[in-house]
Amino acid sequence: MPLPLAICALANVGVLRFDRGMNTLPKTAPDYSFETLAQENGHLIVAGVDEVGRGPLAGPVTAAAVVLDSADIPEGLNDSKKLSAKRRELLYAQIMARAEVSIAHASVEEIDDMNILRASHLAMERAVAGLPRRPDHLLIDGNMIPRGLTAEGYSTEAIIKGDARSVSISAASIMAKIRRDRIMWDLAQQFPGYGWDTNAGYPSKSHRLALQKLGVTPHHRRSFKPVHNILYQSKNLSD
Repeated sequence: MPLPLAICALANVGVLRFDRGMNTLPKTAPDYSFETLAQENGHLIVAGVDEVGRGPLAGPVTAAAVVLDSADIPEGLNDSKKLSAKRRELLYAQIMARAEVSIAHASVEEIDDMNILRASHLAMERAVAGLPRRPDHLLIDGNMIPRGLTAEGYSTEAIIKGDARSVSISAASIMAKIRRDRIMWDLAQQFPGYGWDTNAGYPSKSHRLALQKLGVTPHHRRSFKPVHNILYQSKNLSD
């Protein structure tokens, strides 16, 4: 006799699968298992791809693609958000010295023209294209594959929470974050008052207040609602 649905559900509690196709179970720390499986399937050059900067009100969106040497992987790789600034800087130098790295951007103008999702995918596509060797397989953070990578015939794999599961994606997340943070620090020197050296362009309270007080800069994303609203208010005041 079939079990009631409620009992069936209870019977399945605790059955956790590490099936990479399921993409539902984050690991406690990233490892090289996704890369190993891809290599066992004949994809020798495996690149991790990640982006940073979808949420800020200002600055570019930045992506990185990284091919690690399986025999020389820096220790301590993890999602860049889980690492201290000091640790990220240390790993950035190690990755740059010991891996194949490409970092690329999509500009504020491109973000406003095509939307932030497409712009972030464009940055990823540019990062992959900039690698010194064409990868045989791409491990991409998230649940979407940039259409330009599919069009170019790449073997691809989207991994949910990939920056906490694959060391190659972890490395890419670190490289992208450090490079974008440096850009925002430089812009903060040119446009003081917005706090970009500490908030990296994200919509912190101080950044929002500065927008109201100082106005919109050429580096603000006009398609983002808080910026658009400031411009709309200024237009109404001037009419």
